[in-house]
Amino acid sequence: MTMKRFAFAAVTLSAAIAAQGQIYQWQDERNRTVISDRPPTGQVRQQRTIEAPAPASSEAGKTLADRDMEFRKRQKESREAAEKGEADRRAGAQRQEGCEAARSALQTLESGDRVAMHDSKGERYYLDDRQRQEEIAKARQAVQANCR
Repeated sequence: MTMKRFAFAAVTLSAAIAAQGQIYQWQDERNRTVISDRPPTGQVRQQRTIEAPAPASSEAGKTLADRDMEFRKRQKESREAAEKGEADRRAGAQRQEGCEAARSALQTLESGDRVAMHDSKGERYYLDDRQRQEEIAKARQAVQANCR
């Protein structure tokens, strides 16, 4: 309720200011041109009143409810865009981690050092040459898939 009162007060105040929007232009005693929102005092050589037109705004014909609805729509769109950007950033970070892991595994397999793996029972065994070549092929596919 407070937000509605504030919005109403703001609209009323801006309408009052626009209604009083007269601008005065005159030349003073020293022949200087003066432009002010207050009428001149004292001796004036030339005076003219400039009527300021009401500010042309696309908001003028809209109700408070319409403007509030548009504001909420813009808020929702910006929130969704931020969430999408964050999701894209997280996905990129995951791809980068997968790429680094795949490259590290390939480098380890191609190094020529003995590589130990664990079977389904949890026991450790060392790869022979055939198994090493199969694991290298799998690691290269992983690097191709993750590192684009």
